[in-house]
Amino acid sequence: MAFVQGPLSQRLKIIHGFGAVAFGVKDLGFSFFLLIFYNQVLGMDARLVSLALLIALFVDAVIDPIIGNLSDRTYTKWGRRLPWLYVAPIPLAVLWALLWHPPGGEAPSFAGLVAIAIGVRVLLSACEVPSISLVPEITQDYDERTTLFRYRFLSGWLGGIVMMVLAYTVFMSGPDGLLEKEGYLGFGIFGAVLMLLSVGGSALGQHRLVAHWPDRRPPPFSLKAAFSEIFDAFSERSFLFFFAGALAAYVNQGMTFSIANYLNVFVWRLDQPILAGGPEWLTGLLAYAVTLFLSVLLMFFIVGSMHRAFGKAKSAAIGAYCSVLLGLTPYLLFALGIWPEAGSTASTLAFLGTLLFANMFGVVMMISATSMLAEIVEAFEERTGRRAEGAFYSGNWLIQKCATGLGIFLTGQIIAAAQLPEGARAAQIEFGVLTDMIGYYAAASILLAIVAAFWLGRFPISRAEHEARLERLAKKRLDAIDAAARGDVDAGALAP
Repeated sequence: MAFVQGPLSQRLKIIHGFGAVAFGVKDLGFSFFLLIFYNQVLGMDARLVSLALLIALFVDAVIDPIIGNLSDRTYTKWGRRLPWLYVAPIPLAVLWALLWHPPGGEAPSFAGLVAIAIGVRVLLSACEVPSISLVPEITQDYDERTTLFRYRFLSGWLGGIVMMVLAYTVFMSGPDGLLEKEGYLGFGIFGAVLMLLSVGGSALGQHRLVAHWPDRRPPPFSLKAAFSEIFDAFSERSFLFFFAGALAAYVNQGMTFSIANYLNVFVWRLDQPILAGGPEWLTGLLAYAVTLFLSVLLMFFIVGSMHRAFGKAKSAAIGAYCSVLLGLTPYLLFALGIWPEAGSTASTLAFLGTLLFANMFGVVMMISATSMLAEIVEAFEERTGRRAEGAFYSGNWLIQKCATGLGIFLTGQIIAAAQLPEGARAAQIEFGVLTDMIGYYAAASILLAIVAAFWLGRFPISRAEHEARLERLAKKRLDAIDAAARGDVDAGALAP
């Protein structure tokens, strides 16, 4: 049974969502700043940096399902998830600060970067997998689950946007901008504190609701049994549809985020003031961060209506197509030479206007896909008699991390193929280099969006099917209780 029957309180929605701030901090750092920091600031080759991050993601992705299985099997008086949420954020905060200020303040070796990146990602998973696995435990309602994910996405984006705004206006606000090495130390320390407050604060806020002994004691952990259960969970038919679509969506997201600062500075020149003669701090980069947050606010108000009107699957497909169409339009016009001069007020405002709606639809796609996972939990429960929230959400992170790593790796190859020089300044880069970079990026984005829309749009669990399954599961529990009352069988053995 879910922890909450009926509508969720506003307090619970906010507190649960707050736990995702840590993920937003990490995602912003890895996707927007890490490649440019190690490449342009510390002088490491972009291909080696992207390869190091890809290796770290693959290693973490293999560990994620084990974390999910361990989370499902945790048996304490505080429940299955809270012990993870109280312990993991402490070493996570330490390693996050170290990532942005390597020992000696110089570029680490390739192996050193891989090791630090793996540590950060594994510890973040030990926070995020148990936290998000609480969603299907808190409520079984189709729409309330979407609501919890809305708050998680809003909080995650808020954490990322706060870090982005501080990066542009405080930490890297000097004459060297994003190339200001000292600013990344403050960026790392502030992010570490925010991660610790996010995960720990959210866990404390939900403690009274979820801190109790699980209904059943799970069997002892074994690596063989864990991978057997993980394989069984991942072979669920509906999960395979999700896997195919989410893989393409996450690759696209990883590539788009990691190439954003290159495009923002070298193509759109957003590091300049928006208004000629205006305040120096009011740059296009600051407006970019604000626009991203406004796009997530728009998503927050429309995604519920889209799910009610179209369902989660069709909403995801609509989001994928609209996002890529709107997002690439400015680049096409720029490459054709019919866009206002880059860096001008007209160019910046027009680009941000399309970004507002492109990112809104992109987030609609991602939140629709993530919310689908909660329905897979009951499909698996009906088939096997077991709940495996941790396994499925760790599977989601496995997909996301492998795919995001591929996306970042693609960005490294795009930058290298376009022959963008190290330490480059926007005014010194030839137009042909920029159009090559845009062309490679656009081709990859279009292909990935088509694949994501195709598979996510065919996700097989509708609202009606989900609600019918809940009725069948409830009837099965009642039948088990009746059988136990008659002395035919132990109710705990039959209840799923």
